[in-house]
Amino acid sequence: MTNYRKKMEIRWADLDPNFHMRHSNYYDLGAQMRISVFSEIGITPEAMRLLHIGPILLREECVFRREILMGDFIEIDIQLIKARHDGSRWTMQHHLYKNGDQLSAIITIDGAWMNTEKRKLAPIPAEFTSMFMDIPKSKDFTWTDK
Repeated sequence: MTNYRKKMEIRWADLDPNFHMRHSNYYDLGAQMRISVFSEIGITPEAMRLLHIGPILLREECVFRREILMGDFIEIDIQLIKARHDGSRWTMQHHLYKNGDQLSAIITIDGAWMNTEKRKLAPIPAEFTSMFMDIPKSKDFTWTDK
């Protein structure tokens, strides 16, 4: 997969008292995008449930560049920035563009996998490794084992 981008419309429920998109909605859109791409490549919620594994966030940061208003259409992408060779830890980034090409926010997350029974960090199941590595990678993607 070389690129993954989705369009979304801003709704009334997404706004804060200043009539622009509330800050927590940026994070919600990022989470929805990750689950969407996971599902599309085969790492579905059902498959994760059966293998007792789920993605967790270790860090999440959003840099706000332009306000997003009700009625704006946004597109959000996903890129793998770095990952361990075994896929156990990773960094992803989302870019939110409004009305076509205006970069409005950048979300960066550090994540890992958790065994949902033991409630501990775990390696990605072998069944998911090649699928996970199919997530679009940034042009400066790096492998890391730190």
